[in-house]
Amino acid sequence: MLKNLGFVRRFRFWSGLTVASVYLLILVGGVVRATGSGMGCPDWPKCFGQWVPPTQASQLPANYKQVYTAQRVAKNQKLARTLEHLGFRQVAGNIFAHPTQYIDTDFNATKTWIEYLNRLLGALIGIFVFVTAVVALPYWRHDRPVFWLAVASWLLTGVQGWLGSLVVSTNLLPVMVTVHMGLALLIVGLLLCAAHRARYGRGEVLALDAPAELETTGQQLDDETPAITVGLRWLVGGLLLLSFGQIIIGTQVREQIDLIAAAHSYAQRSTWVAQLGNVFESHRTLAALVVLANVVVGYWLWQLAEPAIQRLVGLMGLLLAVEMAAGISLAYFGLPAWLQPVHLTIATLLFGTQFLLLLALRRLAAASGRAIAATQLAAPVS
Repeated sequence: MLKNLGFVRRFRFWSGLTVASVYLLILVGGVVRATGSGMGCPDWPKCFGQWVPPTQASQLPANYKQVYTAQRVAKNQKLARTLEHLGFRQVAGNIFAHPTQYIDTDFNATKTWIEYLNRLLGALIGIFVFVTAVVALPYWRHDRPVFWLAVASWLLTGVQGWLGSLVVSTNLLPVMVTVHMGLALLIVGLLLCAAHRARYGRGEVLALDAPAELETTGQQLDDETPAITVGLRWLVGGLLLLSFGQIIIGTQVREQIDLIAAAHSYAQRSTWVAQLGNVFESHRTLAALVVLANVVVGYWLWQLAEPAIQRLVGLMGLLLAVEMAAGISLAYFGLPAWLQPVHLTIATLLFGTQFLLLLALRRLAAASGRAIAATQLAAPVS
């Protein structure tokens, strides 16, 4: 079978490693934000003009703040002019006018090295994604969607690196941070889809050779199963959209926290939550809807009595419980810095689990359809 070939095993290893590494990078990125280290390196891809950053301010020129601010502004103006020529005048105007790009950044060795290590990990993941695309080459002959998913992930990772440079040059401009996060979730989805397809086989519907491979034990596959899974796929798709929206709104809350933290010199954390505006209220309200939707859809999914799906539902429930506990702790215990990256990472893991559920439902519908068709063909003609 195809899944026993060496190139399949290699691709499954590298795609799995890359997905795990991307989640690690999301966690480290959360640490960067929580510690206020996002501008620890005021330039990109180097850090203070060096491949290995300095450890003390005496290694920098006296006017280093003005130098890097001027470089950042020049880069932003070039970007804004390009966007303006392309017709994105409002976005260009926002970049021109936003005051964050003019803020001088003081050197802080700890924050510099936190950001630098974040960049090193990002570069390593870029290599992982490239290797994943390379080991996907044999799929050009066997299952081209796997090849294209891997290549698309690699190309988007390049775009993500470029966006990272814009996040730095705009001094964490809110819209740039949000787009950066959204693209990270898209890359995760593409990699998960490629890894899932490589694991369970090729074909338009990712069907297995036999329904037994789905480990269906609690119920018989019947004529209603495909219709049921179609309905559930729509619901799980809705969960994905809810989670994506919640993560994006959470990113905007994070941006407000950054502004408040900077205004208080990262002190008096217990007062920050009270200063958050409507975005935080929207985030908290949507959180209740996300919990309710996950519980209801998870209950219906459990009724399919499919062990593989039940395991994912169990994982979804566990992640949801941890995420709720982290969110409540952040809101009522003064936004503990260590909990902020955990909160973000768990949210993205929940998103990934829901995406895997969507793929598993698609596989179940395909297998049940094949089983029904086989039964009908085998039935004696009266």
